[in-house]
Amino acid sequence: MNACYFDGKTLQLKEVPKPARKDGEALIRILYSGICNTDLEILRGYLGFRGIPGHEFVGIVEEADSECWHGKRVVGEINCGCGRCSFCRQGMQRHCPEREVLGIVGKNGSHAEYITLPEENLHEVPEPICNEDAVFVEPLAAALEIAEQVHLQPGMRAVVLGDGKLGQLIARVFQLYGADLTVIGKHPQKIRCLTALGIRAQAGTEGIQDADLVVECTGNPEGLALAERLLKPRGTLVLKSTYSGEFLFNPAQWVIREYTVVGSRCGPFEPAIRLLESGKITVRDLIFRIFPSERAGEAFSVAQEKDVLKVLIQWT
Repeated sequence: MNACYFDGKTLQLKEVPKPARKDGEALIRILYSGICNTDLEILRGYLGFRGIPGHEFVGIVEEADSECWHGKRVVGEINCGCGRCSFCRQGMQRHCPEREVLGIVGKNGSHAEYITLPEENLHEVPEPICNEDAVFVEPLAAALEIAEQVHLQPGMRAVVLGDGKLGQLIARVFQLYGADLTVIGKHPQKIRCLTALGIRAQAGTEGIQDADLVVECTGNPEGLALAERLLKPRGTLVLKSTYSGEFLFNPAQWVIREYTVVGSRCGPFEPAIRLLESGKITVRDLIFRIFPSERAGEAFSVAQEKDVLKVLIQWT
């Protein structure tokens, strides 16, 4: 099969062996895959990943142990737990110490013609959701995870730092909850996407202080210092960014100001699917461009440009 393969230095479109599914897994033919910031950080060395990146996708099940999956159009949760540890037994596969993570840790990902995933990770895509929109189920679920961890209330003063792909989805979720929301961004086109939906978005922090909740999803270590300046004492800081490299900071102010700090990662797929199906959250405006698979290298180059939102790759 054709796949985007990262060898630790360069990403190449090349021919690699088609994956062989294990018992309990499904073989999925990829229709579309989406390039996210984690994919771009992998190219910069994040987690030392080698192989096929990618974890946002929609595809068709071609093989599975359970016949009910055959021919179904699916998206899939990205964490593959061992099934034996205490975390897996509690339904917390995303925290399994032996887990593989699609396109991120130990398992080839979705920027390819085929992947394998455990059947228990699969979710059928309803007919009203088109293929392009279905690619957003995984990142929208990640945005919804914040609502699972933090009590969002109408009128609460919330700030989202970052106008990129994830920040755009988080803002749409917060809008549903009636938060008094401001998104702080840097890119005019991305800010316009938000204001077109009636979401307050701006390029600086003027007029913003003492926020009840700040979500840091800039993808940049500098975002953490900015979040600290905007958050009120006893406020809640949600951390969404993942990036390669390390940085040092002094948490003394976090202690003094008694912040609640929440790490937030993957989220619930079924609510994300329902929101896309109902049209309560729309994502079509976030698609910047769709590339055929033979131009996957160009797709990655475009995805790294500053004013670009979601870039998709069409595989079949």
